[in-house]
Order: sequence, then structure tokens, then C-alpha cells
Amino acid sequence: MLFREVTPLRWRQFVTFLLGWISYASTYFLRKPLGVVKTDLEVILKISKTQLGWLDTALLLPYAVMQILLGSIGDKIGARKTLGICLILSGLSMVSFGFWSNFYVFAFLLFINGAAQAQCWPNCVKILGEWFPDRVRNSVFGIFGTCAFGGGIMGTALAVILQTNYGWRNVFALPSSLVVLMGFAVLLQFKQPTELNIEVPGKESSKSVPGSESKLNYFQLMKIPMMMEVALAVFCLKVVRYSMYMWLPMFLYNELKYTKNQAGLFSTTFEIGGVLGSFGIGFVMDRYFSKCPLLGTTLSAFLSGITLVLFNLTSHWGIFFNNFFMLLAGAFNCGPDSILGAAVPSKIGAQDGRNAAAAAVGFVNGFGSLGTVLEGPIIGLVSTMYGWSGMFYLMIGLSLFGSTMVLKAAHTQKSQEKNAIFQEV
Repeated sequence: MLFREVTPLRWRQFVTFLLGWISYASTYFLRKPLGVVKTDLEVILKISKTQLGWLDTALLLPYAVMQILLGSIGDKIGARKTLGICLILSGLSMVSFGFWSNFYVFAFLLFINGAAQAQCWPNCVKILGEWFPDRVRNSVFGIFGTCAFGGGIMGTALAVILQTNYGWRNVFALPSSLVVLMGFAVLLQFKQPTELNIEVPGKESSKSVPGSESKLNYFQLMKIPMMMEVALAVFCLKVVRYSMYMWLPMFLYNELKYTKNQAGLFSTTFEIGGVLGSFGIGFVMDRYFSKCPLLGTTLSAFLSGITLVLFNLTSHWGIFFNNFFMLLAGAFNCGPDSILGAAVPSKIGAQDGRNAAAAAVGFVNGFGSLGTVLEGPIIGLVSTMYGWSGMFYLMIGLSLFGSTMVLKAAHTQKSQEKNAIFQEV
């Protein structure tokens, strides 16, 4: 009897989590190949490093801007429809990428891809957050956050396999088709509790009326306490992460003399660390920092900078040391992402009767993604003028600055809690 009573809710939680994980992971099948084929674009098509940096921008600029400007679209027309349609558009935009040889066509296709993917993360988070009680929020989002890094690993591996066996022009068609299929799966099955008339116990932070729309624009979102500090921290961490995503294979190939296959495959060590960090940080937050998870993420962001220092100092010591510090850097950099980019803003957006979870998540991640927009041309310029060491010094500084922003947000949260207690008394 008990089994039959809990099955409907737990089954839908399982289906929602799994489908959300796979669907968001699939978006990296269309992001990671660009980093893998950059060497081919440079050598075969004579595209300069500066232009390669601008291709990063072509993908990441619309991704950032559309998250900020259209972050509330999922709150208004439905997260399932928004996510499914965006996945389909993303897949269709990149299916013909390998057919072309023109820099401006590449930039246009990447622009459409970035704009379509902008609403994927906010709406994944919105639906997932509605299916689980608040007491396990950090753990759930911590595990779910592995989708970004798991997707990155699979996306890189698939791109390397296709590049090695079929050439760079055949790297995009198969991943694009898979993303389109995931879009249709989301439209059919990625449903919210209200669509299925299922009540989720333990949902205290979200008291919004079903069907109500978010009334907050991005200027109002900026004024919410802690929002800008969290957004700035995500900004810094994402610059570092995407610098590693987009340039690490080239660094390993050009500077450390890895083979092309080794450079592509060993670059995933950073993302493997991201999987471990994201998986573990949610449990650490719920167990040791449940009252203020921002303190835990402060420590993680700080350690990400320290491990990058160690990676840079030992980069010529060999593959073992390279991968050991890449693993740690990935864990400490990527671990806080699910907390700062999902759990914290979605909770803020759902408080006090707001139906603005997707808008809040979109704002934080969109603002953070502005850093990834700057990453491309800046890293291309810095690496050209000051070498690869200059790139790492920049990433180290950003990691440490990001940790101070999270610490400031933690201080604000503590102050709010003290004021609330004082008012109750």
C-alpha cells in the first residue's frame, strides 16, 4: 500500500530529473565542438586566434543577453514549451555548420545557437525546483548540476571521435540531431506538478499562485539583496570556466605538446572535476552549511584560484600533475555553479509569492554569461600579447575576486536573518 502511495510522486521526480539532466547535458553537444575544431579552423581555413575568440563571442553574447532580457518567458508561457522549442531551434541552427568555410556564416549560426540555448538552463531549473522539497534543494541541484559538466565531457568526447574518424566538417550534424530529438522529448514529458495535479510536500519557499506571471523586470531583479553579488560571482567563475572550455585543448596542444587527440580528451579532466565538485557540493552545503550555503561556495571559489596557481606552476611537470590540478580546478570552479546559478536565485525568485524563479535564474546566469562573452576576444588578445601565462594570471585573479563577491552575499544574508529575528522579537 505504501509503495503505491509514493510511486506517482517519486516516479515523476525520477522522470523529471533524468529528462532534465539529459536535455540540458545535450546542449553542450553544440557548445564543446567549437573548442575541439579550433585548431582545424586555424590551420585549414586560416582563421586567426582573434577571430576564433570572436566566434566564442558569437555564441555566448546572445546566450547572455537573451537570458537577461527574456528570463521571464518561461514564467509566462510555460517552462516546458520554452525549453522544448529552444532545444529544437538550437539543434537546427548547427546541423549545417560543417558545410561552410566562411567566418561570418560560422558567426551567424553560432549566434542563433546561443540565442536558442539562452532559455534552457532557467527553465530546467524552474521545473526541477518545483518537484523537490526545500530541505533537499542544495543536494538536488548539486547532483543536477553535473549535467553541464557531464554534457561537456560527452560533447568533447563525441566531437573528438567524429573529428578523428570523419574530419572536422562532420563534427556537428549528429550532435545537432540528438538535440532536436531531446527537444521533442521535453515537449512531451517534461511537465510541472500543476500540469499533472500532483502536490509536492515540503515546498515552503514557493507560494505563488498557479498561472500567475512574474512582474519583475531585470532592473527590479538587480535591486533584490544579494542578487548582484551572486551575479558578479557567477560572472567571474564563468569567465574562468569557459576559458578552460574553449582554450585548454589548444593550450595542451601548442604549449605542452600533447597530440591533437590527447589535447581533446585530456581537456575533459577539468569537466570531470566539475562533475565531482557539483555532485559533492550539494551534500556538503546541506550537511555543513545548511543555514548559509554561500559561505561554503566562498571557500570553493577561493580554492579554485589557488589550484589554478598550482596548475600554472606545474604545467611542464608532465601529464600526471597537469591532470591532477585540472581535476581540482574543475571541482572547485564548477562545484558552486549549481548553488549560485540555480538554488540561490531560484529560491530568491520564488519567495514572497513571486513567480519569478526562471527570471531570477535567467538574470544571474545571463549576467554571469556576459563574462563568457568577454572571454573569447580577451583571452585571444591576452594569449597573443602575454602568452599563455597571462591567460592563467587573469583567471586566477577573477577566481579570487569572485570569492569575495560570494562572501559579501553571505554577509548580506546573515544581516537579513538577524534583522528578521529582531523584528520577530
